[in-house]
Amino acid sequence: MRANFFISFALLLLISSCGPFAKLEKSTNWEELYNGANKYYQEGEYGKAIILYEKVLPIIKGSEKAELAEYNYANCHFKTKRYIEAAGYFNTFYRTYSRSPLAEEALFMNAYSLYLDAPDYNLDQKSSQEAVTAIQQFITRFPSSASYERALEMLKDLEGRFEQKAFAEAEMYYRLKDGLFPGDFYRACIINFQNFAKDYPESKHNEELAYKLVEVGYGYAKNSAFDKKEERLNDALKFASTFYRKYPNSAFIAEVKKFEDETKEELDSHLKLKKQTAENQTTAEKNESEN
Repeated sequence: MRANFFISFALLLLISSCGPFAKLEKSTNWEELYNGANKYYQEGEYGKAIILYEKVLPIIKGSEKAELAEYNYANCHFKTKRYIEAAGYFNTFYRTYSRSPLAEEALFMNAYSLYLDAPDYNLDQKSSQEAVTAIQQFITRFPSSASYERALEMLKDLEGRFEQKAFAEAEMYYRLKDGLFPGDFYRACIINFQNFAKDYPESKHNEELAYKLVEVGYGYAKNSAFDKKEERLNDALKFASTFYRKYPNSAFIAEVKKFEDETKEELDSHLKLKKQTAENQTTAEKNESEN
């Protein structure tokens, strides 16, 4: 039985090596290669089409047949989910054949390929930014395209991923403020929360972060060095005032009020201590001068 298996396997290899594709792959006739590549492309045999296009494209480069072949070659990579390679080939096609009837579709497919390769929000977003750039190029170049609205939806989705990643980073700093070195993370929270509001003014997360900014502002000020405390306590009070103005009906109002009251108490205590310290210093200086 073992011998029969190897014989059958060898026969299968022999048959496949003598099949139509194997013969065509060995051909030196560029027309046969070109027609064969197009045939496999139309039949959805994209892997075989890629192999044949790679053989014939250098030969037909610059000819009338090259345009369609290069587009099909790019699309073969897209169909086989090789999105980065597909994006590169579609982009090359657009730059080479910018006046082609296929140019608009190629530029869209360049953007779409990069979009499909873009990772989830919790991963590095460099490739997502490349996709955004490509989409913006498409909608600027072809504002009347049938794919325009689709491109806008892709752009909206990617911007949502950037927003979610930025929010996750802000939340990370918020959690870390309770660690061993809270000062650094309090400061990082304040910077991240404020930057988030500037970058995503319409975000649903802004109300929550504005509330947490009051909390963090108070915590940062309370744990600050004496000479920095007054300024930071006043900043925390400004955060509370801004929150009331922006979100007068918020569910966080009671919590914000609590932090505001604690901030005011801390500021009163600090000012009293500051005044007492100044009076003690004046008295000490006076006594020293009298002596």
